[in-house]
Formats: sequence, C-alpha cells, structure tokens
Amino acid sequence: MDRNCFADDRGLTTRMVVTMFLIGLLYVVFVGALLALLRGSWPLILVIAGILFVAQFWFSDRIAAFSMGAKEVTPEQAPELHGVVDRICALADMPKPRVAIADSDVPNAFATGCNQKNTTVCATTGLLRRLEPDELEGVIAHELSHVAHKDVAVMTIASFLGILAGVITRIGLYGGFRRVRGPGTAVIAIAIPLVSAVVYAISFLLTRMLSRYRELSADRSAALLTGRPSALASALTKVTGQLAAIPTKDLRKAEPFNAFYFAPALTSGAGSRFSRLLSTHPTLDARLEQLGRITRELDRH
Repeated sequence: MDRNCFADDRGLTTRMVVTMFLIGLLYVVFVGALLALLRGSWPLILVIAGILFVAQFWFSDRIAAFSMGAKEVTPEQAPELHGVVDRICALADMPKPRVAIADSDVPNAFATGCNQKNTTVCATTGLLRRLEPDELEGVIAHELSHVAHKDVAVMTIASFLGILAGVITRIGLYGGFRRVRGPGTAVIAIAIPLVSAVVYAISFLLTRMLSRYRELSADRSAALLTGRPSALASALTKVTGQLAAIPTKDLRKAEPFNAFYFAPALTSGAGSRFSRLLSTHPTLDARLEQLGRITRELDRH
C-alpha cells in the first residue's frame, strides 16, 4: 500500500483479501464448469474473458467517471474544491488527484482510480452548493480514504467479475449451442443460466458486504484525519436529508453508481434485514453512531 497518513484498517484489508479470494475462486470454478459444458467454445470464452478483464482493470476509473458525468476542472474553474482537495492531500501526505465536478443536483461525491497516482475525485454541483467548507472537507477526506486503502480498485474488480459471469454465459450459449447438439443440449440450456445466476448472486452478496464495511472504514479514517468527525456527521445528515427531496427520476439515474457514492442515491427499503443485506451502505444511524464514538474518543484524548 502507498504510504499515506490515513489510519490503517486491518479489518478492511482482511475483508478485501478474503472477498477477492472467494470471488476469484468462484470465477475460476465458473469458467471451468462452462468450459466443461461447452468444450468447443473454450478459446472464444478465454479470449473474451481476458480482454474484458484487462480493459476493466486499466480503464475502469475513466469509464466510471465518464458514466457519472465527471468533468475535470482547473483551480481557476473551481478554486474552493481544489483548495479543499489540496488541504486533505497535505494532511494525508498523498499525491493530488484529478479534480472533477459532475453537473447534477443530486448531492454526492465519489472517487475512482486503481492507485493514488491515477485518481479522480469528483463532487456534484448539488453537493458543492449545499455543504459548508468543513463539511466538504470531511466528504473529500472520506472519498480519498477509499483511494488510500485501495478499496475502490478492489470493489471495481470484484463487481466486474460478477458481471463478467453473465457476459461469458451469453458468449458460451451463443457459441456453444452452435457446436453442441444431441440429448445433452437441453441439460446445458438449463445448467448454464443456473450456474451463472448462482455465481452472480454469491459475488453480489460478497461485494455488498465489503461495500458496507468500507464505507464505515472511510468514515472513520476521514474523521481521524481531519479531527472533526462532527463535520462529517453533519455532511452525512445533510446529504441524506437533501437526497429525499430530489425527484425520484433523478435518483434512479444515479442509483446504478450507489457503490461509488458517499451516500446512496436510493435505499432498498425501510431498514429490514433483507434490505440491509442488499444495501451498498450501512444505515445512517450506524454511520452516525460510529462518528459519535470517534468524537468521544477524541474528546477524551
């Protein structure tokens, strides 16, 4: 891990390693099963899978930033945002990322990048208009802690492997059925979608578990770095409250990128156990409770 002043989180590191191992193992087993079922299609499956994986790893940050409408801005265009990023980078002793703004009234922020030297941090115009400077610092520190801990890259790759399972399935079905004929064809037609669905479901749950923990870790790291957990709590409360006033159609456009956002654009329900299991973020109460504990810890010291 690149050296920086964000607090280490061994729990996050352990969870990232375990998640990547389990999803990687699941992915290998899935590809092996697909190759066994569709023997004639294995060259096409391996080539396409390799190309997609490499492309995702190298271009994921640009793809994500473009998809969310991020446009890089200069210090002259956005002096306040650049000033906040400069201060957080100085505190964290990390390279300054590219700074971008997304023209959206949905108050949110995100960071992309596989390492500290290839990073973009973005805030929406809705966020910049609503937050005070100390609140904005807390949010930017939260996002840059994701980059410092490398969980942005892990989440991107982990999420992609589940999607790739579906892509490979379609390739295998298209290419394999042109070669496979006979009584086993019907069994293959049932087995492949079933295996793909299981792989996607397991990888989905694993990435959701990691996503919720990494948000708590980023809150903690940002609060300790800035020394103002109350400002981050204020920003979190304000953003969550303002999201409720945004038109649903705008929130639905942002919902696919929930895993990257500071706060989820849409939640999956009224806090049931099942909805929490599917959520990309911990509940607001859980995040505020942790920030309250950090405030008390800092006060004691």
